[in-house]
Amino acid sequence: MQEAARTLIDCLRLARTEGVGPLNYRRLLHRFETATAALAALPGLARAGGRRTPLHVPSREAAEREIEGVRRLGGRLVVVDTPGYPPLLNLVADPPPVLAVLGRAEALTERAVAIVGSRNASANGRTLADRLAADLAEAGCVVVSGLARGIDTAAHEGALRHGMTVAAIAGGLDVAYPRENTALQARIGETGAVLAEAPLGTAPQARHFPRRNRIIAGLALGVVVVEAAPRSGSLITARLAQEYGRELFAAPGSPLDPRCRGSNDLIRQGAHLTERFSDVLANLPDHPGREGLSRLPLFCRGGPAGLAEPAPPYQDPVESADERQHLQSHIVDLLEHSPTSVDDLMRRCQMSPSAVIAALLELELAGRVETTPGNRVALIADRTDKPPG
Repeated sequence: MQEAARTLIDCLRLARTEGVGPLNYRRLLHRFETATAALAALPGLARAGGRRTPLHVPSREAAEREIEGVRRLGGRLVVVDTPGYPPLLNLVADPPPVLAVLGRAEALTERAVAIVGSRNASANGRTLADRLAADLAEAGCVVVSGLARGIDTAAHEGALRHGMTVAAIAGGLDVAYPRENTALQARIGETGAVLAEAPLGTAPQARHFPRRNRIIAGLALGVVVVEAAPRSGSLITARLAQEYGRELFAAPGSPLDPRCRGSNDLIRQGAHLTERFSDVLANLPDHPGREGLSRLPLFCRGGPAGLAEPAPPYQDPVESADERQHLQSHIVDLLEHSPTSVDDLMRRCQMSPSAVIAALLELELAGRVETTPGNRVALIADRTDKPPG
């Protein structure tokens, strides 16, 4: 077996291991240098976090089957920090370790703008999204969205008339969701690109959509929000875009329409009011994190914290088992079921960043905490995994 094939298999096994999310994947590679070495170290790290049952690590045969399944679809797997991975997405702190990609590689390297919004969109909202996408595509931009009903669908369809579009989906590459977009997903895979973080055969569940939203935000230089209710998934994408140092745009809507309250609030907080594609192009940077980008007080406490930075050196948090358990218990006491910023946790914990990161890694491998998009962490809670309508 060629070295590149062995490396891909081990990277996929590590990415699919229980408790290894995007941040832990990079932390493990920073500490152990190769996926092979990290896989060997996982059982000991999980035991150190208090795990009593074996950690589920996919077999080499399972990884080979997934790789072959993606190839049969006409796609490929790309690994973070390697050539072929979407360059803008590679800049953020928590990119997917492995992406399944179906379509044209050039769709992932061109100047990109994301358009997101309500699933239950108004006719005017869908028309605006369609026109914005068509005009941006004609101007040479790739339009990114999430292939959901409503605004996402309109954005993809508008972009397809004049250029390329990229769809980041919440399920596996072989699963179309919603079903009525099956043909649209196939068209995008032929002329643009479809990206999936989840393994083949994965049906979309509620917890997958925030992860999908971070991919949308990470792929684009700017995000346009067209109709978003308060506490909607589109506002999650907007928040992540700000944390990643991306520009934020919002279309104004009627104050009487609850679908527009979130997007109108973005404008109130400083997002660029957007009525036509020229409003986007006039304020679109040539690189994320560029000085002068809008910083919304609603989301941001400073600069683009989501941009990837060198990881702190990994070290065992403590020397003795008792000290290790005390640190882990202290961290668990500080956490809640709602996500907490890792930076805030470090300040409250008053421990070195490397010690906190090491303890969080062990706790996550033990199944006691989970990392969520935006470098946040929460206690494991029971979930009802139903996809949005």
